[in-house]
Amino acid sequence: MTGARTVAVVGGGPGGLYAAALLKRLDPSREVTVWERNAPDDTFGFGVVLSDETLGGIEHADPVVYEALQRDFVRWDDIDIVHRGTRYTSGGHGFAALGRRRLLEILHERCRSLGVELRFRTEAPHPSRLTGTYDLVIAADGVHSATRGAYPHVFRPRVTSHRCRYIWLAADFPFDAFRFEIAETEHGVMQLHGYPYAADSSTVIVEMREEVWRAAGFDELDEAESVERCAKIFADALGGRPLRSKKSAWTTFRTVINEHWSHGNLVLLGDAAHTAHFSIGSGTKLAVEDALALAACLEERPSTAEALAAYEEERKPVVASTQRAARASLEWFENLGLYLDQPPRQFAFNLLTRSRRVTHDNLRLRDARFTEAVEREFGCPPGTPPMFTPFRLRGLTLRNRVVVSPMDMYSAVDGVPGDFHLVHLGARALGGAGLVMTEMVCVSPEGRITPGCAGLWTGRQAEAWRRITEFVHRQAPGTAIGVQLGHSGRKGSTKLMWEGMDEPLPEGNWPLVAASPLPYGPDSQVPRELSRAQLTDIREQFASAAWRAARSGFDLLELHCAHGYLLSGFLSPLTNHRTDAYGGSLDERLRYPLEVFDAVRAVWPEERPMTVRISASDWAEGGTTADDAVAIARAFAAHGADAIDVSTGQVVTDERPEFGRSYQTPFADRIRNEAGVPVVAVGAISSWDDVNSLILAGRTDLCALARPHLYDPHWTLHAAAEQGYQG
Repeated sequence: MTGARTVAVVGGGPGGLYAAALLKRLDPSREVTVWERNAPDDTFGFGVVLSDETLGGIEHADPVVYEALQRDFVRWDDIDIVHRGTRYTSGGHGFAALGRRRLLEILHERCRSLGVELRFRTEAPHPSRLTGTYDLVIAADGVHSATRGAYPHVFRPRVTSHRCRYIWLAADFPFDAFRFEIAETEHGVMQLHGYPYAADSSTVIVEMREEVWRAAGFDELDEAESVERCAKIFADALGGRPLRSKKSAWTTFRTVINEHWSHGNLVLLGDAAHTAHFSIGSGTKLAVEDALALAACLEERPSTAEALAAYEEERKPVVASTQRAARASLEWFENLGLYLDQPPRQFAFNLLTRSRRVTHDNLRLRDARFTEAVEREFGCPPGTPPMFTPFRLRGLTLRNRVVVSPMDMYSAVDGVPGDFHLVHLGARALGGAGLVMTEMVCVSPEGRITPGCAGLWTGRQAEAWRRITEFVHRQAPGTAIGVQLGHSGRKGSTKLMWEGMDEPLPEGNWPLVAASPLPYGPDSQVPRELSRAQLTDIREQFASAAWRAARSGFDLLELHCAHGYLLSGFLSPLTNHRTDAYGGSLDERLRYPLEVFDAVRAVWPEERPMTVRISASDWAEGGTTADDAVAIARAFAAHGADAIDVSTGQVVTDERPEFGRSYQTPFADRIRNEAGVPVVAVGAISSWDDVNSLILAGRTDLCALARPHLYDPHWTLHAAAEQGYQG
């Protein structure tokens, strides 16, 4: 146990109060003081939702609080989604809620019974004074934390405001489910989130994008007028009953992320440390879990410093995962308009799985009847998981939605693929995927990334590829094999990956070319800016390679316009500084990649599909944006691309990608549903459950997986076996 004998808690919300109660219960001799600037019954919002997991932690840590909560909880299992006048219900979800004011009363009573000193209507002293007076200071003072603001250089907070306005309201009747209702108004889309928190009351949150909020005139209404207007818009959901407010105001959600959570004997808790959008649950849940973890660490560690380090180490990954899910959910609602025309049950499934925490498999366990209805509407034959439904691209029908993603192997000799490639690609073709893609195959010796890259600039290389495609077609009938054509641009003439990725060759370098004379890294060779004549030559190299690819027997061709290679370098404003017709606006930056696409499409057999891989975000300021990616996808589709393979990044070295499970999928989702073009989703998709979820929700048409297929060449066959599918 640490030596924290005196504890100051700044903020009398649920997290701060629960932390105070736990610490006092664990050591009755501790002096614990809570400062709360508001009155005891002042609170924002109305209801609080807690999960069974959180309740289990409360029960273990303090049965008295748990029993008090149990007496007041309202429980329900269903989620209702109402869209265009039709309600779809999914059951088996398990929620528990109670009034926020009642929760505070329970915690006040518990704190007083344990001897915690509660100071209401009292501003806490400055944190520098508290940290000098108390052994431990817990900052639980909310999203606008003054304590955090006193040490920005230490905590290094990042606060992001988002695109929707929302308001917390209440209704004097209980919904019988967690209810999502969509209103399509003349001003734009609005949504209601509602759930019961007492036998006679429900929380109601109304949310809409900023531009819709302004167009509807909410920016000019006072509180009472806003409440009355919301009640009229959602009269059906409310049964014509009114809404009420309590100092309710329209606000914009702010995501708070702190690089560090503690400073000496001062520690952040709850919204002061992090926030997660209300659409995936309650910030109160995270704050209570913080309190549980902090109390446990203080009990188990010998010093305060060690306890605070352990608390941060334990909670940060959990919170980061929650925030990723919350960000996905938040952005889904921000882009709600993209999905309104989906088939109705698919729309409901998409909403339920928006955060990627609820998936096809666990939704099937919760409510098999609902999930089977979604599958029937999608077109899944009985007993067929979504990932095993066929998909047609031009004259090619893929037997399932799984793609073995291109993976550079750096094992060719003079660009010729050998036995290694036969075994690598052949094994994965035998593994059951619908489509197996080659690594990036280079269109010239100067277009290689490394000396070990494969090519298609000679007849010998084409014959070697024919050996591989014939093996796939003969030994894995039903599996298609595709070739990815590319040119390294400014990222060429480097060592093999395992010798030093992106590091220049120590000798034997070849000259590099690019859209602009900008080196990739500080030690990289400076490329030459391509002249008009060179642009023509390289375009013809692509066309010649495509002609050889067709003769080699490939079923599909993908043009590589991603990851900072040559064609990607034209698309990104960070790497294209040209002042001629091939630089400037996005339309001008698209000009050369589209010319290459057209040249390749002209020689590629009409019945065989072509796809294009793009980097939908450079993950860097001033680079390609999601809006740009939609425009790029539309442009390629207009020129005849059959699908867009949506990746991100690897364009500049100072990128800051937001890694996480299926983190690139939202870009594919937006392109599919805004540009109306089929897409391939890639990026940290690792489970068949994720593939089923993404396909059934309409966020992608195909899923490309690399690492899972390195780990298990028979990944698709094993996915079928694990799901009991024998088709």
